[in-house]
Amino acid sequence: MAMGHWRTEQQQEFWIATEELSQTPRHVFYERVNELLAEAGFDAWLEQLCRPHYSQKGRGSIAPGHYFRMLMIGYFEDIDSQRGIAWRCSESLSLKKVLK
Repeated sequence: MAMGHWRTEQQQEFWIATEELSQTPRHVFYERVNELLAEAGFDAWLEQLCRPHYSQKGRGSIAPGHYFRMLMIGYFEDIDSQRGIAWRCSESLSLKKVLK
């Protein structure tokens, strides 16, 4: 190691505002489908339709509208298993935005 001078530089602050981060690619198709479903009141209608079939025992289930969207993503992306659909939806940031 060479002998030399130590530079004492001021360390910059380690803070990044989320607005400055790059955005993930968008799924325009799924966003538009979400808008249409929201306009039609699909989630409330489906929730009411499925309510008689809910069990009072055990763990709560996925909301019916959320489950429908996951199955729709699986259909359009040609994923043939529920485990594959769940993995795809959990790994994709843009799909997570659609499923909120």
